[in-house]
Amino acid sequence: MSNCIRCQSCGREVPEDEFFISAGQTLCEDCYIDASSRIRVCDPWGERSKLVFRESHGLTGTDGLTDLQKEIYEYIKSKGKATRMELAEKFMLSSVDLENQFAIMRHCQLLKGKKEGDEVYLVPW
Repeated sequence: MSNCIRCQSCGREVPEDEFFISAGQTLCEDCYIDASSRIRVCDPWGERSKLVFRESHGLTGTDGLTDLQKEIYEYIKSKGKATRMELAEKFMLSSVDLENQFAIMRHCQLLKGKKEGDEVYLVPW
């Protein structure tokens, strides 16, 4: 019987022959997949390439976004701002899924983060 190692993200016990290392952390398979599927929000090259792509294809505003991304954008636009927690609950998204959706809209220069006091809000660009 093999020894177990604790996932440094979720705390689940994982057999020592079934763990992954990512950014110096020992992770279970689920946490490794989450960590490796993230889109970087603050990525100047991602933003630049997205803008060039959108311009070359004549996309403006929410053109080219998924229905979910359009719904998130319209929700934030109608309220003026929203927290990540509020959006995760409203649209039933995990924190990783929400960050990926936000990153895409950030790269399109549709949404950005804005700190107010101790809270960070997602706001229209």
